[in-house]
Amino acid sequence: MLEDILKRVASGEISPDEAKEKLATFENLGFAKVDHHRKKRQGFPEVIFGEGKDPSQIIDISRAMMEKKENILVTRVTQSKAEEIVERLSDFQYDHTSRTLFMKNSPEENHYKGYIAVVCAGTSDLPVAEEAAKTAEAYGVEVRRFYDVGVAGIHRLMAHIDEIRGATVSVIVAGMEGALPSVVGGLVSHPIMAVPTSVGYGANFQGLSALLTMLNSCASGISVVNIDNGFGGAYNAVMIHRIANQSS
Repeated sequence: MLEDILKRVASGEISPDEAKEKLATFENLGFAKVDHHRKKRQGFPEVIFGEGKDPSQIIDISRAMMEKKENILVTRVTQSKAEEIVERLSDFQYDHTSRTLFMKNSPEENHYKGYIAVVCAGTSDLPVAEEAAKTAEAYGVEVRRFYDVGVAGIHRLMAHIDEIRGATVSVIVAGMEGALPSVVGGLVSHPIMAVPTSVGYGANFQGLSALLTMLNSCASGISVVNIDNGFGGAYNAVMIHRIANQSS
């Protein structure tokens, strides 16, 4: 990219000021600095955290990313906020369960082999599990979903264990006591990203009980992200999946 821009300046195709703008590492919108070089540093473009931002802010950031032909993922977007955004940027696709918006502006550069398993304990955990699944899919990774397979009915998990074992990495989402990652961790040979959810009765302390269970797991190969952080679990899983593809 740098060499191409320098050649265009030398040929007079673009001015030095235009070149400077193209080489800028971020774009200052006043209320936000859009990091256009995130993909060059980390392999994936910046993701917009929608909670706390009003629709106009999300739209302005999205338009800046559209100019750079970047795929756009927005997390934690309410239905009403999404409707306003989609009305003005119709290429966005909204998913109600995961509360995500996604817009594809560039072709997939990588064709990964294999898949990530998203394993969810109960139906109440679906919003977090789907946030994970949609995040991984936004990065071009195949996702296989295994939902409502919590430890209260372990036979439901065992019915799918062979396919789960075939994944490169699993994202395990669970609330209540958070035991599912430990169970799966003892049955598979790949890394696990454990995601505790805030689902549960009284003394689960809004997910703290599941978080502590996962942090204290007796199974090896388990890494834990924060409560309800489906995005974070999937992001790390995609990074592992990408590295596994590079080494294969």
